[in-house]
Amino acid sequence: MTQSKEINSYMNQLGSEAKEASLILAQASLEQKNDALSCISEQIESDRDEILSINKKDLDLAKQKSIGSALIDRLELNDSRINSMISGLQVVSELPDPVGEITDLDPTPSGIEVSKMRVPLGVVGIIYESRPNVTADAAALCLKSGNACLLRGGSEAILSNKIIWNCLQEGLKKASLPKECIQLVETTDRAAVKTLLHLDDYLDVVIPRGGKGLVQLISDESKVPVIKHLDGICHVYIDEAADIKKAENIAFNAKTYRYGICGAMETLLVHSSVASLLLPSLEDRFSSEGVEVRGCQKTLQVINAIEAKEDDWLTEYLAPILSIKVVEDMSEAIEHIQKYGSQHTDSIVTEDKNKAEYFFKNVDSSSVMHNLPTCWADGFEYGLGAEVGISTDKIHARGPVGLEGLTSQKFIVKGNSNLRGV
Repeated sequence: MTQSKEINSYMNQLGSEAKEASLILAQASLEQKNDALSCISEQIESDRDEILSINKKDLDLAKQKSIGSALIDRLELNDSRINSMISGLQVVSELPDPVGEITDLDPTPSGIEVSKMRVPLGVVGIIYESRPNVTADAAALCLKSGNACLLRGGSEAILSNKIIWNCLQEGLKKASLPKECIQLVETTDRAAVKTLLHLDDYLDVVIPRGGKGLVQLISDESKVPVIKHLDGICHVYIDEAADIKKAENIAFNAKTYRYGICGAMETLLVHSSVASLLLPSLEDRFSSEGVEVRGCQKTLQVINAIEAKEDDWLTEYLAPILSIKVVEDMSEAIEHIQKYGSQHTDSIVTEDKNKAEYFFKNVDSSSVMHNLPTCWADGFEYGLGAEVGISTDKIHARGPVGLEGLTSQKFIVKGNSNLRGV
């Protein structure tokens, strides 16, 4: 048997097993699902030292291969990130069960009773790079929402993903749920990804988490519906009515919290009337953090920076690089966001509530913020427990995808021998 046939057979087996397991998981009780989540979190805590030790092996191998700093940052696990994994599992277990939730509609003139019931999607394929915490976060959300999942992490995190997956398997076992509810693709062969994207007999949706190249490839190749975002070109607009100290802290945090996340600010828009008050102090703070600043001509009149090119406004750096543009008013800021943004996350800093409301209505992004850094765009911080990704699509799910985003609805129609007339 050729390698490609072996991969195809292996992936189809995983898909078939996940499909069968999804039918059982869809019927699992809330108590059973929460018990599994509790057991998983306990197992991760118990295996903490081993997880950290194995993650260090992944990190050492990645550094030997000269993988970029943004991916190294995403790959690294530490006590804080393991605490976040455990906390995320606990929060998900405390969330209401969306499965079976009934939404009543208005009575119909004909007398039939129509309502909607929330149901699992079925089998969710998740393809991700670097971040091994996604293994736990995504599995937890799929489990709670009644979906089986097929996880395919990056080769650079394979050892970390396997040890976390072992914890997931142990939790399922203790809760008497099929281990096939959470499948991990254990091969790093890239052919497995292509096969996964063609498992439309078994998978109901694919969610990619990674760089633009990966997401674009999956979108172009997949025969399975995809929930995605391509870019995280996020903006913070500092309005003329902003509190300057607030604005400085928000802009600094939005860029430097973590460079490698999709919610990091890539472009700062500043009203011309406050540019000279704000930018010099920000320049000093960014310089102290090693952030390279690129600016428009008006920015260069206020601070020392590299001249920004057209491509800079279209670039998701995921690195300590920032573009700054000085604008004359909020309308120009919104026009810039509409032209160059990726409909991910954009924020306005202002003390004028009317301007904030106008910004909310006219910026068409999956998250729009007021007086906050864009790095708050995160499912855990939104109270979703965790997220399987952030969607900039407008159909089905938008923004951080949590429990509700992993379910659909079906109509429930009741009657008493109501006959439809001609």
